[in-house]
Amino acid sequence: MARVIDPSSLSNLNEVSTKHIHMDWKIDFDQKKIGGSVLLDIITLVPNVSQVILDTSYLDLKNVSLNGQDLKFTVAERHLSLGSALTVTLPEPIENAGTNFQLKVEYSTTDKCTGVQYLEPEQTVGKKHPYLFSQCQAIHARSMLPCMDSPSNKLTYSASVTSPLPVVMSALLSNTEENEDGTKTYHFKQATTIPSYLIAIGAGNLAGREIGPRSTVWCEPEVVEQAAWEFDDTERFIATGESLLTPYEWGRYDLLVLPPSFPYGGMENPCLTFVTPTLLAGDKSAVDVVAHEIAHSWMGNLVTTSNWEHFWLNEGWTVFIERKIAARLHGEAERQFSSIIGWKALKESVELFGQDSPATVLKPDLSSGIDPDDYFSSIPYEKGFNLLYHIEKVVGGPSVFEPYMKAHVERFANKSITTEDWLKHIHEYMEVNHGKETLEKLKTIDFDLWINSPGMPPVDPHFDTSLADACYNLASRWDQARNSEDLSQFSPSDIAEFSSTQKIVFLERLTDCEPLPHNLLEKMDELYEMSPIRNADIRFRWEQICVMASYEKIYPSVIEFITQQGRMKFVRPLYRYLYNARNGAKLAQETFLKHKNFYHPIASQLIAKDINLNQ
Repeated sequence: MARVIDPSSLSNLNEVSTKHIHMDWKIDFDQKKIGGSVLLDIITLVPNVSQVILDTSYLDLKNVSLNGQDLKFTVAERHLSLGSALTVTLPEPIENAGTNFQLKVEYSTTDKCTGVQYLEPEQTVGKKHPYLFSQCQAIHARSMLPCMDSPSNKLTYSASVTSPLPVVMSALLSNTEENEDGTKTYHFKQATTIPSYLIAIGAGNLAGREIGPRSTVWCEPEVVEQAAWEFDDTERFIATGESLLTPYEWGRYDLLVLPPSFPYGGMENPCLTFVTPTLLAGDKSAVDVVAHEIAHSWMGNLVTTSNWEHFWLNEGWTVFIERKIAARLHGEAERQFSSIIGWKALKESVELFGQDSPATVLKPDLSSGIDPDDYFSSIPYEKGFNLLYHIEKVVGGPSVFEPYMKAHVERFANKSITTEDWLKHIHEYMEVNHGKETLEKLKTIDFDLWINSPGMPPVDPHFDTSLADACYNLASRWDQARNSEDLSQFSPSDIAEFSSTQKIVFLERLTDCEPLPHNLLEKMDELYEMSPIRNADIRFRWEQICVMASYEKIYPSVIEFITQQGRMKFVRPLYRYLYNARNGAKLAQETFLKHKNFYHPIASQLIAKDINLNQ
């Protein structure tokens, strides 16, 4: 058996493996705690195992037992990024590999646990009830439960959760019991193996609305109708994914629309994708995120990275499948257009970290124990996508590559893999199915350069710009008019036919130019009515252009936007731009300190670094 290497876990992954976890939890909204126990079904991988080491982070550990017998345990001093190793000494060494046993750990979470965010009633839409939600990716499951918090360890789970408010999880609900004190106990089962980062929970005043044969959207009752309308294409996305890959394995595909502080666009928790309310644009223009999370049902959830250095295997593949779904539903030009937007995001990430930064390597080195969150960017998504896109072109196009996508899933379903595993398989597949000639084509790619070098991809993808040309031309006209007094060449009809995505690309193009003079920004807003637009991606790019030009008139709108929602894609760059703008640094820091508790702990830590506030 290949040795497991995970620099982001402290567990003894090469001696034992967890096969199943049962959580027995009680949610206490007043104390902001989850308390109870976990039962871990463990198997030895080698002879003479004398201890089990689990990952934990800021947990209040009370007791560990084996068959009712209390065991000796120690909690190591905290590692800056990785938490504290919980070492459990077994009563006597277990002689044989393949021996099963069960540990019970009694504990509760604390207010320092980063994996769970509690919201006060006023932070929710309805303003009446508290709310909690988890976010375990990358290494935050250890702050919700003691576990082997490595994607190399895939397990099933079950849970019994007692709560005064409705509960949903990344699992199927089997039944609910009413308790005498007015609470209910919800019983869940996840029968497909998953890594620990996909264990997820949400609890609050939740209402559900069916949006398809295997999908319900869950959210606060105030937004349920809007969410149901916005996401009613979900089944088409799932069916298209199935036609490209393999049958959908997870039974249900539900969506939980979270309160505004959720730090990501979406999180692919199985059976229950978590999504940001910034997707509720009112025009279905932002639902690509759902196609992305659905694609994760295969790439990431079924075929999983073995550790966070190979994260691109989750995200690069998922973006590739998401864009294949878009092409099937809306045509190839749409896939190309989306790829252009991705290239721009990739360029911005490379510029932010620096062309030679190790954070821009497709397979970064995390062996120093760095927090994977510190490297979170569009690199694994877009550099990974571009590698797969390039391979598709080199080996002969979709007719060769699409059957291989399915073979990739079939070969690695329910496994955790490395970049090396992937490379070996694609070479074998191309030779067996398409012969020496195609294998030779594949070998012309410098994989070492793609995978291990920093900076932008080594090959220009030459995306089809047919949908982008009108955006580029309009941006160029504004750029060239920067010194002109006469702006009569511009009118509202310039963008009347633009889709939301074209408006985004137009604005993105302008961010590549020198900042525009304020009179042009004022005119653009007057003609195109940018400021009132609800689509969060358009608003973000519009405000970015204005702040980059130190257009102070926009600052109040920026402050409103970055304090009404906590999606890192928007808030982190806007805080950075504001911090660097004229009269913006103090405003950025004061705004953050005032609203710090609104943001998710993961976001909060990163924004503080972004604007030079060492917390």
